Amino acid sequence: MTPFELLGLVGVFLAARIVLTLQPVKAGSQGKSTNFAREYLDPFIYAGIAAFLLITFVARTYYIPSGSMIPTLQIGDVLLVNKFEYRFRKPAEGDVIVFPPPIPTPDDFIKRLIGRPGDTLRIDGGKVFVNGKALNEPYIADPPAYKLQIRNYGIYVDAGGGYAPLDPSVANVPPRRFWSAPDRIPAHCYFMMGDNRNDSEDSHIWGFAQDSGTFDAGPLEGKPAHFTGHAFLIFWPFNHAKILWR
Repeated sequence: MTPFELLGLVGVFLAARIVLTLQPVKAGSQGKSTNFAREYLDPFIYAGIAAFLLITFVARTYYIPSGSMIPTLQIGDVLLVNKFEYRFRKPAEGDVIVFPPPIPTPDDFIKRLIGRPGDTLRIDGGKVFVNGKALNEPYIADPPAYKLQIRNYGIYVDAGGGYAPLDPSVANVPPRRFWSAPDRIPAHCYFMMGDNRNDSEDSHIWGFAQDSGTFDAGPLEGKPAHFTGHAFLIFWPFNHAKILWR
């Protein structure tokens, strides 16, 4: 059920509640019937309002349309995404996050957070190294078939033809003034990767995601940036339901 469908359902319950409230009571038996209806409708009304507020301000559902997060997420999975959590804490390494990417698209993306502001990061020999330490990644489909380095105020990718920097005109790689060091991820920037490393349009293609401010470079330069929320639960289909641990 979408938020709009839920809003319609809440509207029906509210309308029924108003009708019952305004309906005149002509006899004692009718009054008892009306009170009985109110008694049993009220819990549904309050539950509907609570669910609407929950989906609007605290959580939302998200449908997985592609295989970029296989094997963690399968096509057709439906997730519950916490929209409130990042108001109280910074995103953590390993979080599975829904966010608008810095490229023109009507849809949010979902990827795993690999590198945070201030981190060094490189990919070599099929392993991801953050701050010089190789990550233990039991969740990936296959090791990445490319190499990558964050250096010289840029993201350099080698897919077999030698290292080349991502073009700041098509990828979100901020200008030098936003970097605290030439080899460390800039403030508010995050390196995101799909678990299906070799079939994922992620930070090795379009640069950094951002948790706030505006995109610093690329085709959406100057547009507001944010994280939609932290995906923490697969609740459909039931045979694949699970909590998404880091």
